[in-house]
Amino acid sequence: MTSEPQALIAARAWIGTPYVLSAALRGVGCDCIGLVRGVWSDVTGKPAPAPPPWRADWANSSARPLVQAARQYLCPIALDAARPGDVVVLRMQGNREAHCGILEQDGQFIHALEGVGVTRVPFAAYRAGLSFAARFPSSEELD
Repeated sequence: MTSEPQALIAARAWIGTPYVLSAALRGVGCDCIGLVRGVWSDVTGKPAPAPPPWRADWANSSARPLVQAARQYLCPIALDAARPGDVVVLRMQGNREAHCGILEQDGQFIHALEGVGVTRVPFAAYRAGLSFAARFPSSEELD
């Protein structure tokens, strides 16, 4: 029997956290980026990295702040290699990469949704927007 990734176990602990823009505090509040930042901290034992610079219009630009931040703190992987516990970045409303979350078992997805908070939902509704995948580093990989 294969043990579950530490990142997946950590992500489940965030379910029920209210949605709070730019926050990353389990049980208190987070947005989608805050969820990933918080799980990164849970997995690595280090303080959560600062979020990418936020502007109301960033998702409409050609910049890729979610992917740039992910490349800085996570280990990029091929899209078809993504498995439970991995981070995925999604294109929403066309070509803008504006959402992220963590893959769960059984075709599910853990993410923070405005008005809902951190929840687990079927990934099938989001799969078409998949644009980037990465794996959390272990604490040993950061030392």
